[in-house]
Amino acid sequence: MKRPARRGGPFKFRLYIAGDTQNSAHAVANLTALCRAELPDRHDIEIVNVFQEPKRALGDGIFMTPTLIKLTPSPVRRIVGTLSQTQPLLDVLGLAQASA
Repeated sequence: MKRPARRGGPFKFRLYIAGDTQNSAHAVANLTALCRAELPDRHDIEIVNVFQEPKRALGDGIFMTPTLIKLTPSPVRRIVGTLSQTQPLLDVLGLAQASA
């Protein structure tokens, strides 16, 4: 049986955005709200603007924004979009059991 995600280590996210576009703003707001609700005091969000750091984005294989990468805990996951569909996002991030 899997341990609930709430008892694991901290979650580390990297969110690639494209400046101050509407989709980027939605993704930041949605990820922040999800982390506050599901991972209070157990998350770290790094935001990378592809306009300011294009080589980093290309080096990480980012060709669309917004793109979220869950770095820890394993496995690494990538999600593209505004992160507005909460339940599929919880499933992909491995948090569905914790919120059920």
